[in-house]
Amino acid sequence: MTLPLFFFYVFSAVAIASAAMVVASRNPVHAVMFLILAFFNAAGLFMLAGAEFLALILIVVYVGAVAVLFLFVVMMLDVDFASLRSGMLQYAPIGVVVGIVLLLELLLVAGSFVVSPEAAGSSALPISEGMDNTRALGTVLYTRYVFLFQGAGAVLLVAMIGAIVLTLRHKPNVKRQDAIKQVARRPSETMQVVKVKSGQGL
Repeated sequence: MTLPLFFFYVFSAVAIASAAMVVASRNPVHAVMFLILAFFNAAGLFMLAGAEFLALILIVVYVGAVAVLFLFVVMMLDVDFASLRSGMLQYAPIGVVVGIVLLLELLLVAGSFVVSPEAAGSSALPISEGMDNTRALGTVLYTRYVFLFQGAGAVLLVAMIGAIVLTLRHKPNVKRQDAIKQVARRPSETMQVVKVKSGQGL
């Protein structure tokens, strides 16, 4: 057994076990920890496959942002998951039926899937010998697909602004700062000069 094959089996076994523990864990904090472990092992599998860009994105984006955000949200909200699971058994038959339908669809797709011989060379782009995957991906994104890439970024920006606008709630009794009024205010409106004689108070 070679060393890459050994690491493949190790990363695969730990990833499958941690993914199963994400579903089986009763504590949501432990589930998020197992999810982070699954992401790290998936990144290791990407590194073994030669896709170092996907491995780094998986660690930076999913582990560094999404999973940590899930963890902080779960810890700060202190959600009572026992009460949420109380009525879960009444939806179990519907979930089983939907799962069986999805499994049959996946089996039908996998059984009828055929790779065309011309598919490998139709969409492939020529890459020079000394260029790594990350640089080649950046070159393709910012030359051939630059408008699609920027369009996807604009769609995500609009979606983020829309989510902020929909969730923003203004409370009526909260004092807010108005920077324009503060800058335009004159000294005569904010203070009063009083001449006090010596020995006399206000």
